[in-house]
Order: sequence, then structure tokens, then C-alpha cells
Amino acid sequence: MGGNTFGEIFTVTTFGESHGEGLGCIIDGLPAGIDFNAEFLQSEMDRRKPGAKSAAVTNRKEADKAEVLSGIFEGKTTGTPIAVLIRNSNQHSSDYNNIMNKFRPGHADYTFWKKYGIRDYRGGGRSSGRETCARVAAGAFAKMFLNTMGIKVTAYTVKAAGISATETDLAEIENNQIRTADKNAAPLMQKKIEEFQKAGNSCGGIVECRIDGIPAGIGEPVFDKLDALLAHAILSIGAIKGIEFGLGFGCADSTGFDNNDFMRSGPSFETNNAGGILGGISNGNTVIFRAAVKPVPSIYQKQETIDKEGNECDILIEGRHDVCLCPRIVPVIEAMTAVTLCDLILRNRSARA
Repeated sequence: MGGNTFGEIFTVTTFGESHGEGLGCIIDGLPAGIDFNAEFLQSEMDRRKPGAKSAAVTNRKEADKAEVLSGIFEGKTTGTPIAVLIRNSNQHSSDYNNIMNKFRPGHADYTFWKKYGIRDYRGGGRSSGRETCARVAAGAFAKMFLNTMGIKVTAYTVKAAGISATETDLAEIENNQIRTADKNAAPLMQKKIEEFQKAGNSCGGIVECRIDGIPAGIGEPVFDKLDALLAHAILSIGAIKGIEFGLGFGCADSTGFDNNDFMRSGPSFETNNAGGILGGISNGNTVIFRAAVKPVPSIYQKQETIDKEGNECDILIEGRHDVCLCPRIVPVIEAMTAVTLCDLILRNRSARA
């Protein structure tokens, strides 16, 4: 299987399956001398881990303890590969016995089987959202590096279960179960998600992410534009089905005069329709993008599908599943954003004398 590594200089390779012994990542290219913060690493893992007391989140209980096996000495990075292991401890593989020969709608079951001739039906194996715990571990190290430059990545839910946030207070994100920056919208989102849970259904949403403190000049101007690589990184998360930067699709209904961000001395910009990126390179403004999160495909309702022989049949999925992915995907989006930035920043160091 190819495609398990992201990045060119700062690289992240993830491994493991949902119901295997564990998952993890190998991080290479992180410069030596970065302060390692074990407490921060685990706090990032805890933000993503299952088992939170919320209608949105699966009740699978995993400690998601990040074991750092290499690359750290005397509290600092050594410049050598960093290996992180997250062990699985609460798999209920028998929950999937009734679907071993059936393809779950909305999942990668059928496409994995067509590509490889074999699939791990226990929670989706490598295609499971559980793979993202390794990404969050890598993202924690990336954030430690970005912190040395005053760059901060913050994601939050702006829409869930059809309810939109109308305010943005970043201090509120970790104060509610939906991880929205709008304290008034949070209970409305939660109530609607509970309705989907009771109906055995699921719902999607939108997560916004902002990069503050990023200097102008980050990004390669042709194939590896900052927005192009961020799109690659974010769309590589299984549940993400769309992404837009700044004004995004709204620019299709705008004009050149209205869409352009006029510049002032400083330099500064009157608006941020470009989302902080011009020509694939950061312009010094806050980088802002939004990602569409699809409804969880594992729902507790009878659905129509086919089996391995091509016969039409019904399927009823059991097990433990999220109802809305937004709260747990917030730290994953932050992680992939941070990883992308680290790689481009390190590449940028060779751009000029």
C-alpha cells in the first residue's frame, strides 16, 4: 500500500489499523533542539480520543496514550526520526462479524476490496477514522515547532446538524462538547445531534481553521501552493468532502473590485477574501479555510447494499460510532494543518540566499 507518508522535508508516516494491536507514526525532518512537551502531546491526544460524554461521540473507550519510542533526549528533539505508538485496548471486533461479507454504504469497504482483493472488515481497518490518532500525535510535534515561531493553528466547528454559529470567540472552543466558538449555538447543536442519535442517524457539519502569526512568503508557487497542499492534507482526512479558502465559493458571485483585498501601508489588508494566500504563497494575513465534514456513514438503521457475490441485501451496522464527527475532527484538522506548515517552512529556508 502506497500513500502512507506526507511531506517532503518534514515527513509523517502513519501505520496501524482500527482493530489491530495499535497505531502510530514516524516523524522525520523535525529539527534538533525543539523543546519536547509530553503533557502537551497527551493533551492533544485526549482532545481526539473517543469516549467523551457527548451524544456526538462514540463510547469506545481508548486511553490513546502516546508512547514516544525515539527521537527525544534530555527533553529535546535530537533531529533523528521520532516514533510514536498508540496501543489499541478496547476493540470489539465481534461487532463486525455480521458484515464481514457485506459492504457498508458510505464506507471504503467496496473500494478497498476491489483494489486489494482483501479488506479488514473490523471497523474498516486502515480506512477507519481511528488512523487519525497517529496524525494528531504528529501534529503535536509540528505545533511544538510552530510555537517557536509564534504560529498558532486553531480549528472550531462553525456548523453542525444544520445549526450555524453566528459568533466567533476562540476562548469558547474547549468549553463545549461541539468545539464551536459560539457559546449560544453550542447547546442548539448539541440538542439537534441528540435528536439524530435517538433516531439512529448521523449528521455532518463544517469546521473552520485559522492560522495566526504565519509570515508572508510560505508556499511554493506552482504545484505545491500553500492552499494546494493544505487542501491535500485536509482532504486526506476520510470524512472531509470539501474545502474553501477565504471567501471560497462566494467569490463566484463576486466581482474583481469586491473580491480583491486592498492593501495599506504596514503592510495590511482591508479584507481577507483571499484567505491569507495569494499565488499559493502566504501574504502575512491570517490564513482561513473551511472544511465540509460528511455525516458518519455508520448509522443504526437498516440500509440496502450488496455482498461480495454481488447479491443485493440489507445491512444493519452494529458497534460504537460517532453521530457527528466535528468535535473530534477539529484536532485532526489542526494536526494536518500544522504538519503541512512545518514542511513548507522548512522548504522555505532554501528559497533564497
